[in-house]
Amino acid sequence: MPFPLPRWIAHRGGGSLAPENTLAGIRVAARLGFKAVEFDVMLSGDGTPVLIHDETLERTTNGAGRVCDTPDSVLFSLDAGHGGRIPRFAEAAALCREHGLLANVEIKPAAGHELATAAVVSRLTADLWRGAVVQPLLSSFSLEALEVARDLAPEICRGVLFEAPPPDWRAEVHRLRAISLHCDANLLRDEVLAEARAHDIPVLCYTVNAPEQAEMLFARGVSALFTDRLDLFLQIHCPPRPAKAGFSFRITGFESSASEAFRP
Repeated sequence: MPFPLPRWIAHRGGGSLAPENTLAGIRVAARLGFKAVEFDVMLSGDGTPVLIHDETLERTTNGAGRVCDTPDSVLFSLDAGHGGRIPRFAEAAALCREHGLLANVEIKPAAGHELATAAVVSRLTADLWRGAVVQPLLSSFSLEALEVARDLAPEICRGVLFEAPPPDWRAEVHRLRAISLHCDANLLRDEVLAEARAHDIPVLCYTVNAPEQAEMLFARGVSALFTDRLDLFLQIHCPPRPAKAGFSFRITGFESSASEAFRP
């Protein structure tokens, strides 16, 4: 059965209102009325899926080095902002289910770890959301990772991430049995939108922090936007878009129905 795609998705958990990719951020988004959050999942040195965007620890924690080389004993002792620690993926999933949030789980593999990351994250996503009313959406810039997700967790919906959609974007969406196209709001061409509309494929754009740009993108036919400025787009004033042909995910079935700091 289809369910509505919220117009607004909180970027990296709580956008600019909380440390990124943290449980605190997800709680902020839920408290402000957002119905969807996006976060990144990478493997630690011990193979544990955790929420973090960068391959290295310096920007978002008080640690140093590569995430994929750091053991859990060190990783979970770090400060990820305001005294919080890096969350396990399972913790974020439980919090999203508790608040009824749609989770856009971006598979974010470290270089050379695409297949292993995709296998762990896709299988665990299927397990963590088994029986949930609101199902998640997997996405990735790595087409390899999405291939693995398609094969290992076909019941979980997928979105294909590009900065600028290439000429063959729709062929990739079809090959990966994805339901949505995600791209940089500043690199979205009208012809891509027209093609997506003609084939009922929702287009989701990142990262939109200005009301004027948001209004323009919705007027052009974009389905949903990722934002850091949760304070500007409080969901009590911006309810989810009603379900309609081409702008809803399908929980069952796999046919389409529809600068670093600012990448998803």
